[in-house]
Amino acid sequence: MLKLKASQSEPLAAQVQTVKHSSLSILLARIKKDKYLLLLCLPGLVYFLIFKYLPMWGVLLAFKNYQPFIGFFGSEWVGLDNFRQFFQDPVFFRLVRNTLLLGLYDMVFFFPAPIILALLLNEIRKSFYKRLIQSLIYVPHFISMVIVASISYLLLTTEGGAINEMIYGLTGQKMEFLTSEKWFRPLIITQSLWKEMGWGTIIFLAALAGVDQEQYEAAIVDGANRFRQVWHITLPAIRGTIIVLLILRMGNFLDRGFEQVLLMSNALNRPVAEVFDTYVYTLGITQGAFSYSTAVGLFKAIIGIILVFTSNYLAKRAGHSGIF
Repeated sequence: MLKLKASQSEPLAAQVQTVKHSSLSILLARIKKDKYLLLLCLPGLVYFLIFKYLPMWGVLLAFKNYQPFIGFFGSEWVGLDNFRQFFQDPVFFRLVRNTLLLGLYDMVFFFPAPIILALLLNEIRKSFYKRLIQSLIYVPHFISMVIVASISYLLLTTEGGAINEMIYGLTGQKMEFLTSEKWFRPLIITQSLWKEMGWGTIIFLAALAGVDQEQYEAAIVDGANRFRQVWHITLPAIRGTIIVLLILRMGNFLDRGFEQVLLMSNALNRPVAEVFDTYVYTLGITQGAFSYSTAVGLFKAIIGIILVFTSNYLAKRAGHSGIF
């Protein structure tokens, strides 16, 4: 009976081996066929390997009491002590509050802005004016955040700022835009809108270009006005793009732009300006607390991953494709 079973299993094993060889042959054939396309992908793969994946070993610092003179491998392993210290620190709740509020402001005001602007641009029928406006609103994206902060300072400072001088001429008093806690978040969102709103329209304009024009013609025949056409045709057509970008945006929900926040923060507005990124910089670079700052950065990254998976799951539950 055992000999019979062994003899019956041999053909099956041979078939499995044949399938494996066939799959390998097909893979090699596709690689040979698309070798030039794969070569084009090689620089990007090398970039991600060197600058994204290889540095991941550095997260082990979060579980060590790193001492530079001892070295990475010689430093003491402390487990979750750095995380416990961070969660028990009173600054933890302040960082969470400041970062979450900026993230909410971003989702409410900045994320819909490129969509609305793309819809408005899509309504322009003269191609010359449309291209002109697109070129003008793309320019701020290429301006350094240092220059944006300098422009903000020149316009808003109480010592000769153009906007403050206008307010002083009308009301007889000046506004503390740069040092007031209540003006910090609106100022950050306004800068982001001016700098990146136009650039963000590129993807949505590309999605709008693929909308079937016959649907608009049918809607016109049915008597739908422009608002109804946008609501029932345009928005549903780009809904998938909006969902995908929203999921990706959630991954950067706690990433508030280190350079921008650092440049606009000062001693007077720091209680509302300090976020995870600036806190990591202050501890890790200026104070040399490498392990502790790595733990803070790792905590922020884990929250970002959780937000991506959660938003992707909710998108699928709502009937959309998601990103994976």
